Amino acid sequence: MGSLKVTLCAGAAVVLAALTPTAYAADGGGVTVTPASPAPGADVALKISGCAGTTGSAASAAFVADAKLVGAAGTLAGETRVRTSLEPGSYDVKITCGSVTVKGAIKVVADASQPPSAPTTPASPVAPVHAGGGGTAHLAAVDARAAGPSTAHTVVGLLLAGVAATAVALRRARRSRRTG
Repeated sequence: MGSLKVTLCAGAAVVLAALTPTAYAADGGGVTVTPASPAPGADVALKISGCAGTTGSAASAAFVADAKLVGAAGTLAGETRVRTSLEPGSYDVKITCGSVTVKGAIKVVADASQPPSAPTTPASPVAPVHAGGGGTAHLAAVDARAAGPSTAHTVVGLLLAGVAATAVALRRARRSRRTG
Protein backbone atom coordinates (compact mmCIF):
# COMPACT_ATOMS: atom_id res chain seq x y z
CA MET A 1 0.00 0.00 0.00
CA GLY A 2 2.93 2.36 0.69
CA SER A 3 4.30 2.00 -2.85
CA LEU A 4 0.88 2.91 -4.26
CA LYS A 5 0.97 6.21 -2.35
CA VAL A 6 4.48 6.96 -3.60
CA THR A 7 3.42 6.17 -7.17
CA LEU A 8 0.37 8.43 -6.93
CA CYS A 9 2.40 11.28 -5.40
CA ALA A 10 5.08 10.96 -8.10
CA GLY A 11 2.41 10.98 -10.80
CA ALA A 12 0.80 14.08 -9.31
CA ALA A 13 4.18 15.82 -9.19
CA VAL A 14 4.82 15.03 -12.87
CA VAL A 15 1.38 16.35 -13.88
CA LEU A 16 1.87 19.49 -11.76
CA ALA A 17 5.32 20.09 -13.26
CA ALA A 18 3.93 19.67 -16.77
CA LEU A 19 1.10 22.16 -16.18
CA THR A 20 3.09 24.78 -14.27
CA PRO A 21 4.87 27.48 -16.29
CA THR A 22 8.65 27.57 -16.04
CA ALA A 23 11.24 30.36 -16.09
CA TYR A 24 14.49 30.04 -17.98
CA ALA A 25 17.84 31.49 -16.99
CA ALA A 26 18.70 34.84 -18.52
CA ASP A 27 21.60 33.38 -20.55
CA GLY A 28 19.61 30.37 -21.84
CA GLY A 29 21.80 27.87 -20.01
CA GLY A 30 19.16 25.16 -19.72
CA VAL A 31 17.95 26.17 -16.25
CA THR A 32 14.26 26.02 -15.36
CA VAL A 33 12.56 27.31 -12.23
CA THR A 34 9.07 26.08 -11.39
CA PRO A 35 6.87 28.08 -10.75
CA ALA A 36 8.23 30.84 -12.98
CA SER A 37 7.29 33.69 -10.60
CA PRO A 38 6.94 32.39 -7.04
CA ALA A 39 5.53 34.34 -4.12
CA PRO A 40 7.43 34.72 -0.84
CA GLY A 41 7.27 31.42 1.09
CA ALA A 42 6.64 29.30 -2.02
CA ASP A 43 8.48 26.06 -2.78
CA VAL A 44 10.42 26.09 -6.05
CA ALA A 45 11.83 23.27 -8.16
CA LEU A 46 15.07 23.84 -10.08
CA LYS A 47 16.32 21.83 -13.04
CA ILE A 48 19.53 22.22 -15.04
CA SER A 49 20.45 20.35 -18.19
CA GLY A 50 23.83 19.98 -19.83
CA CYS A 51 25.79 19.32 -16.62
CA ALA A 52 28.54 16.68 -16.66
CA GLY A 53 28.40 15.94 -12.92
CA THR A 54 25.82 14.12 -10.80
CA THR A 55 25.58 16.78 -8.06
CA GLY A 56 25.43 20.54 -7.87
CA SER A 57 23.95 23.45 -5.95
CA ALA A 58 21.83 26.54 -6.56
CA ALA A 59 22.36 29.61 -4.39
CA SER A 60 20.39 32.84 -4.17
CA ALA A 61 19.60 35.50 -1.60
CA ALA A 62 15.95 34.71 -2.38
CA PHE A 63 16.23 31.14 -1.06
CA VAL A 64 15.90 30.00 2.55
CA ALA A 65 18.78 27.56 1.90
CA ASP A 66 20.91 26.56 -1.07
CA ALA A 67 19.23 23.92 -3.20
CA LYS A 68 21.14 20.64 -3.46
CA LEU A 69 20.89 19.36 -7.03
CA VAL A 70 21.24 15.67 -7.88
CA GLY A 71 20.69 13.60 -11.00
CA ALA A 72 22.32 11.74 -13.85
CA ALA A 73 22.71 11.83 -17.64
CA GLY A 74 23.40 15.58 -17.67
CA THR A 75 20.22 16.65 -15.87
CA LEU A 76 20.15 17.74 -12.22
CA ALA A 77 17.14 18.71 -10.14
CA GLY A 78 16.46 20.00 -6.63
CA GLU A 79 14.04 21.98 -4.48
CA THR A 80 14.17 24.90 -2.08
CA ARG A 81 11.86 27.54 -0.62
CA VAL A 82 11.67 31.29 -1.25
CA ARG A 83 12.16 33.41 1.88
CA THR A 84 8.89 34.60 3.41
CA SER A 85 10.29 38.05 4.20
CA LEU A 86 11.27 38.96 0.60
CA GLU A 87 10.02 42.00 -1.21
CA PRO A 88 8.82 41.40 -4.79
CA GLY A 89 11.60 41.80 -7.34
CA SER A 90 14.31 40.03 -9.30
CA TYR A 91 16.99 38.02 -7.48
CA ASP A 92 20.18 36.45 -8.88
CA VAL A 93 20.56 32.66 -8.86
CA LYS A 94 23.98 30.99 -9.19
CA ILE A 95 23.97 27.31 -10.13
CA THR A 96 27.22 25.38 -9.79
CA CYS A 97 27.68 21.92 -11.25
CA GLY A 98 31.23 20.58 -11.33
CA SER A 99 33.28 23.21 -13.18
CA VAL A 100 30.19 24.77 -14.82
CA THR A 101 28.59 27.87 -13.30
CA VAL A 102 25.31 29.19 -14.68
CA LYS A 103 23.83 32.49 -13.59
CA GLY A 104 20.19 33.36 -13.89
CA ALA A 105 17.48 35.28 -12.10
CA ILE A 106 14.25 34.51 -10.31
CA LYS A 107 11.37 36.98 -10.20
CA VAL A 108 9.51 36.99 -6.87
CA VAL A 109 5.98 38.39 -7.07
CA ALA A 110 3.65 39.66 -4.36
CA ASP A 111 1.51 37.05 -2.64
CA ALA A 112 -1.98 37.49 -4.09
CA SER A 113 -3.63 35.93 -1.03
CA GLN A 114 -2.54 38.80 1.23
CA PRO A 115 -3.51 42.41 0.64
CA PRO A 116 -0.48 44.73 0.48
CA SER A 117 -1.60 46.68 3.54
CA ALA A 118 -1.89 43.58 5.75
CA PRO A 119 0.52 43.56 8.69
CA THR A 120 3.36 41.11 8.28
CA THR A 121 4.57 38.74 10.96
CA PRO A 122 8.24 38.61 11.86
CA ALA A 123 10.32 35.93 10.17
CA SER A 124 11.65 34.72 13.52
CA PRO A 125 10.15 34.42 17.01
CA VAL A 126 10.04 37.61 19.06
CA ALA A 127 9.25 35.91 22.36
CA PRO A 128 10.02 32.57 23.99
CA VAL A 129 8.08 29.62 22.67
CA HIS A 130 5.74 27.98 25.18
CA ALA A 131 7.00 24.42 25.21
CA GLY A 132 7.22 21.46 27.53
CA GLY A 133 4.62 19.51 29.39
CA GLY A 134 5.15 16.36 27.34
CA GLY A 135 1.91 14.59 26.52
CA THR A 136 -0.08 16.85 28.83
CA ALA A 137 0.61 20.02 26.86
CA HIS A 138 -2.78 19.89 25.14
CA LEU A 139 -4.53 19.76 28.53
CA ALA A 140 -3.16 23.17 29.48
CA ALA A 141 -5.16 24.78 26.69
CA VAL A 142 -8.44 23.02 27.57
CA ASP A 143 -10.83 24.70 30.00
CA ALA A 144 -11.78 22.02 32.53
CA ARG A 145 -15.25 23.49 33.08
CA ALA A 146 -16.02 23.53 29.36
CA ALA A 147 -14.68 20.00 28.84
CA GLY A 148 -16.53 18.33 31.71
CA PRO A 149 -19.13 15.58 31.28
CA SER A 150 -22.51 16.55 29.92
CA THR A 151 -25.89 15.53 31.35
CA ALA A 152 -26.03 12.55 29.01
CA HIS A 153 -22.64 11.34 30.25
CA THR A 154 -23.80 11.68 33.86
CA VAL A 155 -27.01 9.68 33.25
CA VAL A 156 -25.15 6.89 31.45
CA GLY A 157 -22.59 6.75 34.28
CA LEU A 158 -25.32 6.51 36.91
CA LEU A 159 -27.10 3.75 34.97
CA LEU A 160 -23.89 1.74 34.66
CA ALA A 161 -23.18 2.19 38.37
CA GLY A 162 -26.72 0.97 39.17
CA VAL A 163 -26.29 -2.10 36.96
CA ALA A 164 -22.97 -2.89 38.65
CA ALA A 165 -24.49 -2.47 42.13
CA THR A 166 -27.40 -4.77 41.21
CA ALA A 167 -25.02 -7.41 39.87
CA VAL A 168 -22.97 -7.32 43.09
CA ALA A 169 -26.13 -7.57 45.25
CA LEU A 170 -27.46 -10.56 43.26
CA ARG A 171 -24.13 -12.33 43.50
CA ARG A 172 -23.98 -11.85 47.27
CA ALA A 173 -27.57 -13.09 47.60
CA ARG A 174 -26.68 -16.28 45.68
CA ARG A 175 -23.62 -16.90 47.83
CA SER A 176 -25.55 -16.46 51.03
CA ARG A 177 -28.19 -19.00 49.87
CA ARG A 178 -25.48 -21.58 49.09
CA THR A 179 -23.71 -21.23 52.42
CA GLY A 180 -26.81 -20.85 54.50
